[in-house]
Amino acid sequence: MILEKDMVDARRTVPVLEVRGLDVYYGSSHALQGVDLALESGVLSVVGRNGMGKTTLCKTIMGLVRATGGSVRLSGEDLLSLQPAQVARLGVGYVPQGRRLWRSLTVDEHLRMIAGKRRGGWTAERIYDTFPRLAERKSHGGAQLSGGEQQMLAIARALVTNPRLLIMDEPTEGLAPVIVAQVEDMLVRLGDEDDISVLVVEQNIGVATTVSRNVAIMVNGRVNRIIESSHLASDRDLQQRLLGVGRHSDAAPETNAEFDSGIAARPTPARSPNSAPKRVYISNPTPPTRWSQPVPIARIEAGARTLSTGVLRLEEATRPQRDAWAARSSGPPTVLVVGTLDTKSDELRFIRDIVAGSGLRTRLVDVSTGGKLSACDVSAQEIALNHPRGGGAVFGSDRGSAVTAMADAFTNWLRRQADIVGVISAGGSGGASLVAPAMRALPIGVPKLIVSSVASGDVAPYVGPADITMMYSVTDVQGLNSISRQVLANGANALVGMVKARLGERATNARELDAGLPAVGLTMFGVTTPAVQQIAAALRADFECLVFHATGVGGRSMEKLVDSEALAGVIDLTTTEVCDLLMGGVFPATEDRFGAIIRTRIPYVGSVGALDMVNFGQPDSIPERYRSRRLHVHNPQVTLMRTTAEESNRIGRWIGERLNRMDGPVRFFLPEGGVSALDAPGQPFWDPEADAALFRALDQTVRQTSNRQLIRLKRNINEPEFAGAIVTAFRSLIGRPGKRRRVAR
Repeated sequence: MILEKDMVDARRTVPVLEVRGLDVYYGSSHALQGVDLALESGVLSVVGRNGMGKTTLCKTIMGLVRATGGSVRLSGEDLLSLQPAQVARLGVGYVPQGRRLWRSLTVDEHLRMIAGKRRGGWTAERIYDTFPRLAERKSHGGAQLSGGEQQMLAIARALVTNPRLLIMDEPTEGLAPVIVAQVEDMLVRLGDEDDISVLVVEQNIGVATTVSRNVAIMVNGRVNRIIESSHLASDRDLQQRLLGVGRHSDAAPETNAEFDSGIAARPTPARSPNSAPKRVYISNPTPPTRWSQPVPIARIEAGARTLSTGVLRLEEATRPQRDAWAARSSGPPTVLVVGTLDTKSDELRFIRDIVAGSGLRTRLVDVSTGGKLSACDVSAQEIALNHPRGGGAVFGSDRGSAVTAMADAFTNWLRRQADIVGVISAGGSGGASLVAPAMRALPIGVPKLIVSSVASGDVAPYVGPADITMMYSVTDVQGLNSISRQVLANGANALVGMVKARLGERATNARELDAGLPAVGLTMFGVTTPAVQQIAAALRADFECLVFHATGVGGRSMEKLVDSEALAGVIDLTTTEVCDLLMGGVFPATEDRFGAIIRTRIPYVGSVGALDMVNFGQPDSIPERYRSRRLHVHNPQVTLMRTTAEESNRIGRWIGERLNRMDGPVRFFLPEGGVSALDAPGQPFWDPEADAALFRALDQTVRQTSNRQLIRLKRNINEPEFAGAIVTAFRSLIGRPGKRRRVAR
């Protein structure tokens, strides 16, 4: 019995339906553009305006429309290579838009003809018990039924096939409200029984949010986001922006700008019902009388309040998940050997043969921009189709533009692959530029290696915040010789070793998942080190404290882990990278600083650590416009410049605007005794006026709620009382672990 239960549990870890990178063309029209979707069990609703690709998605899953790229799997079995009849025999039932009944066949003939094709609990007799109206009309032909009865029969016809997956395309279209309610009830029962998983394509937002916990929103042939039903149902503005609900006929149509923005495009993380902050409006702030006039809208808005998400329980924030890299693997583990086959064919095939000889499955991927066909597993033409503007944007006459476009296309393609356990490439600066962006998009821990002639110089533009290994090629990657064979073989064998070690650790990591600690990210600079050390010491018993040096790439690395769901929370004590971004220092953040916090809604405790300084190199490297400013030589290689009140105001507003976009729990601390070790009485950067301008800008910009708070303390950032307040606030947001657990990485 135990073995049988384990086998059932193992089967349930594979999604019933998994769609990855699905592309469909109608002629030159790109109908589905890299659709990603997964249904573990129960009911999932898909909504979107007309023409967004919802029906095409249903037909492609059923095999009625052929895909040009991507994969569709039913409990791990590939469907794209099958004919519609084979898909149905595997256990996919289909309720098409428009019902498509046989006009001359009776209700009973419809059901008897199909019943028994697959064994299961749904029989004609059970259908009649579930839909009494069909029992009453069992001798009537399809053309004699009302619209609601026809829809019942279309659903019943699919159910008697006893499917594992039921696909329903617009099941309530054109039905009377009473029939819509009956269809809703039936879908809710199917979801509760958990025998059949259901994918519902629906225009009716009320139905879509009632029958399923999560809703996938399609915009312009893509899944724009997956959002909780309760959130979508309560957010009228989101319905209007993405679905056009409530728009007047002359309103401008919604574009796909949010999908391309990089923040809103990501799927909304699963959260407990009603966890998002909500605005509560009272139409009559004061009790009305019979003589009262209508209350002005501005007064109602001023009287609104915000309901907070409250304290996030640690078990929610650190719920063990499968490794993001391992969870994507739905087929045999595969190593990609990537490069420009038009110029590096011999070298790449040499690497491929070594990797394949170790027993690992390989795929040779061509990212050449010349447009010529090469013998490989994935052609450059296939990769190019993943560019937002298609292959025409990749194979152009300008080499620089072509390389950039192919890098974007390869990144999009790689994100849609489900079984990648390692990537290796070889080439010069152009080849490294082609593959590095896609490697950076992979999760931390997935082995990534580039053999290149540029690896002996500044590799920061290629590596960025990712764990990419770069190996110097010694000779140029241009043909095989006694040196290049040794270097390329070392690179290939190094990747093999990393991949096999990681594959071997997967089972161990899964067993030890409950034995570790949840991880928290902390940002630190030399002038905030005492504070971070005190915070880490106070949390060390319950959390794994990961400290990131705030040198531009440090903040990016931390936020990459946030995006990978590898952190339970963030203590962003040192936000100094914003100074360098806005003032032109050498350790700048990117414009996406705080973006991962916004996207994931992770518990966030932050402060203004080291916002009193801009970093430059040696004194003679300081820009001329700053030469007369207050400077401090931190070490022979780093010179610090004190920020002014005007600059502090600008920095405060920039950060405040990002804090306003954070929907998760936020506590942001303002140390009135100084923001760094240099910003204290008697120290070279002590400037109460500049600090006051920073704090005032944050006060004026941040929209405070019970969930988003600014907290002032009359302490220097490095004083023990300040560190203690940070620890207390963090624990209040995330709780104290009841047992030691680690977020999967």
